[in-house]
Amino acid sequence: MAHQSALIAEDIEAYLKAHEHKSLLRFLTCGSVDDGKSTLIGRLLYDSKMIFEDQMAALEADSKKVGTQGGDIDFALLVDGLAAEREQGITIDVAYRFFSTDKRKFIVADTPGHEQYTRNMVTGASTADAAIILIDARKGVLTQTRRHSYLVNLLGIRHVVVAVNKMDLVGWNQEVFDTILAEYHDFAAQVGIKAFTAIPMSALKGDNITEKSDKAPWYAGPPLMAHLEALEVEDDLREKPFRMPVQWVNRPNLDFRGFSGLVASGVIAPGDKVKALPSGRESTVERIVTMTGDLPRAVAGQSVTITLKDEIDISRGDVLSVAGQPPEVADQFESTIVWMDDEAMLPGRPYLMKIGARMVGASITEPKYKVNVNTLEQLAAKRLELNEIGVCNLSVDAPIAFDAYADNHTLGGFILIDRITNRTVSAGMLHFALRRSQNIHWQATDVSKASRAAQKGQKGRVVWLTGLSGAGKSTIANLVEKRMQADGRHTYLLDGDNVRHGLNKDLGFTEEDRVENIRRVAEVAKLMVDAGLITLVSFISPFRAERRMARELMEDGEFVEVYVSTPLAVAEQRDVKGLYAKARSGQLKNFTGIDSPYEAPENAEIVVDTTAMSPEEAAETIVAWLRDN
Repeated sequence: MAHQSALIAEDIEAYLKAHEHKSLLRFLTCGSVDDGKSTLIGRLLYDSKMIFEDQMAALEADSKKVGTQGGDIDFALLVDGLAAEREQGITIDVAYRFFSTDKRKFIVADTPGHEQYTRNMVTGASTADAAIILIDARKGVLTQTRRHSYLVNLLGIRHVVVAVNKMDLVGWNQEVFDTILAEYHDFAAQVGIKAFTAIPMSALKGDNITEKSDKAPWYAGPPLMAHLEALEVEDDLREKPFRMPVQWVNRPNLDFRGFSGLVASGVIAPGDKVKALPSGRESTVERIVTMTGDLPRAVAGQSVTITLKDEIDISRGDVLSVAGQPPEVADQFESTIVWMDDEAMLPGRPYLMKIGARMVGASITEPKYKVNVNTLEQLAAKRLELNEIGVCNLSVDAPIAFDAYADNHTLGGFILIDRITNRTVSAGMLHFALRRSQNIHWQATDVSKASRAAQKGQKGRVVWLTGLSGAGKSTIANLVEKRMQADGRHTYLLDGDNVRHGLNKDLGFTEEDRVENIRRVAEVAKLMVDAGLITLVSFISPFRAERRMARELMEDGEFVEVYVSTPLAVAEQRDVKGLYAKARSGQLKNFTGIDSPYEAPENAEIVVDTTAMSPEEAAETIVAWLRDN
């Protein structure tokens, strides 16, 4: 199976040792549909002799059955593994393949060409060192070529190969090649690609793939494989300042405490000064420990454990950096977001952000603009849908150490995760910290939350009533406040309708505005709890994510969720405000329960069923729970 090497027969141990120490290049193929991406990868696997005999037999059989080459070998079938891909003759999912030569090991990602699979292409490109952008010599530079070139540059891939494929179908005409090259050069300058290598080839026939073809005597450059073998990628990271996200605090016994992780960039050695971020504390490297013994230095790409001369507080997710060139620390950023989920991105909705080994809460403001990746036009946007790309401001709930993605992919690249489903919903790239994140600081005060609560003889709390319109939330909340006032408690009621007359009068009823509506009210409620008040909040608050966000703003025990449970049919029958009738007639859009969903609480502290109890009984149930808890 493996590529030919004299060492295999002469000294297998020497061969294995040489193979172990080869450098690794990750690259992806991209371009328009039917430009020959899968065929090129199949050809690389075939020519590097990375195909088993049974695989070859299956390939020959499949080529006759579903191939596109009239019974000849269809190399694309080596990569297009999904039945839907073979039926349609296109790539849908990202396919990863491994192969090697005497000089280097490779991992190649075959990415889809269709626009609706942009997220798949971004996934494949996220770890790539190089990109091969294929262009059909008959068709020239197409919309997908431009789109994928934009994404390649966006994701910071510095080594770009423009493979002008199917040159055999245009008679290896140099003029065709030169025309395509000139057009692509102009476009590359627009998207920021500073340099690229162009190679004329025929993936199907094998010309200029592993051997230089005599069919293009006018081409003086190397074949594709030789070019890939010669690319230098490791030095790019080693020349950058030292960065290592801490993945694990290694403490097997009382006498050893080390910090384990993958060196993301730079070089480090014992005796070097390092800084731990975000704390900013400094120390000196004492040892660099591995399973096989201590190292005199560690470089980008190595996984090591570093011990320090001083005992400083470092946790998983912190970043060790060279003391003289540390990354920035901030909690608000401008970023580019690639949305990868079927459910749209809603500004203000809370997500989890994973960057390096750190996990923090995050929320996105309204996009500054989204990018039409086909035309590069910047468009106004309220939200981001599946596969859309936008530039947005991002805030996190704790300061993090970061570099701009353009400088360091590990410390500048992140993913967003849905808090409820744990789905990865987005990939993103940090540009820079917002100035306000550096200039706004928390002002310490002498009067505390505890002293304010003690003055009132109570514990500040938020009692959050949620349910459908017409469930009786406002009526019940009003009764609860009256009874608590009678008990001598200090309270305040935030009602959904009343708040929209002032604080939230600028908000409508789109999903985006509803998220912002709850965010603002949750922040106000937090301030009132800080003042020692028992705060009643009566809002439909239809989405679990926002109610969870409100809960997480408070300390343990300060947030009490009350589900005012009423079936839609009963709430609609009551229809005190006539809103359901308007919604049914089409006069009121995005109405909860009709054309906008309501997500019922799953673990509310209190549930009151207004079909089984009166408002007074429901209020008494809530007051009794609060007295006992």
